[in-house]
Amino acid sequence: MDADAFRPEQVGDLRAVRHGTGRGTQYTQSGHGAAAGSTAPRHPSLTTTVPKEFVHRASVAEVMLTGWERADECRFAVTAQWPRGHIFFTSVNGCHDPLIAAETLRQIGSLLAHAEYAVPLGHHFLMRDLSLTVRPEHLLVGGAPASLDIDVVCEDVRMRRENLAGLRYTAVMRRAGQVVATGAASFTCMTSKVYQRLRADRLNNAGPQLALTAPTAPQNVGRVSPTDVVLSPVGRPGRWQLRVDTRHPVLFEHPVDHIPGMMLLEAARQAAVATAGEDAMPLSLTGQFSRYAELDTPCAIDARRLPHTDQEQTAVQVTGHQDGNPVFRSTVTVAAPAA
Repeated sequence: MDADAFRPEQVGDLRAVRHGTGRGTQYTQSGHGAAAGSTAPRHPSLTTTVPKEFVHRASVAEVMLTGWERADECRFAVTAQWPRGHIFFTSVNGCHDPLIAAETLRQIGSLLAHAEYAVPLGHHFLMRDLSLTVRPEHLLVGGAPASLDIDVVCEDVRMRRENLAGLRYTAVMRRAGQVVATGAASFTCMTSKVYQRLRADRLNNAGPQLALTAPTAPQNVGRVSPTDVVLSPVGRPGRWQLRVDTRHPVLFEHPVDHIPGMMLLEAARQAAVATAGEDAMPLSLTGQFSRYAELDTPCAIDARRLPHTDQEQTAVQVTGHQDGNPVFRSTVTVAAPAA
């Protein structure tokens, strides 16, 4: 479960002006446009990122989305770009990291909620579930960043007194006309006041942060740097403790009062790779978030193989528990490592 919000005062007078190019969105701020009668050239097709506040990022560098257009009442065309290299979403066997597609999918829901469904920037989002399937043959890292065209359909749009209470959406991501990934996600949103009441005990009286535990060997979980490892060994096969480093520049890109959902998905990926083999390539993943994962409580991560009819794939079920209570459940299907 993931909740996130930015205060409206962090944005200033941000009035989006969409020029409908489909390849990006240009933004101007009130009072800062070109002077009347100016002969300065216009560049309507230039690409930029969407406002970072719309996707709940503190750093522009972590914004994957570059624009959007409404196609009809529930359909949208979104554009995105993935860098050739990323500090955390590193390439996997020469392919873009499938988890960068998951982060892109997460950002889409936040963007549309704010920009198209008028959710104030001070509201909090709670991710309920997320699923993703990728096609590795179209994920290869090329000589330039990967530009994506994404078809999005919003379903089960739930309103409360004319305000968005939650929605489910599906997405098809294409690169040069080829399907790179498909996915779906759902979330609910709530006002800051409701969130304050819901999380009052944690916001005001959270316990001390856990000591940072030692990482398991990076090569065993498909990582290069120990800094990016989110699992700590506990001396039992198939079980780890979640390693929570709140200083991580991507997983904890800005301060939060709980463990982010994307970190739980990363834990699922690493546990699946450790179970299937160090060269395993994630092909699909699902995540269901049942409660907040707290920062001051150890989180046990368990993984087990599931029966699978395809000998070239391995399915792994990963669960997380705190104080014996389920926090999340994930199924990750990976390509069997090369012999």
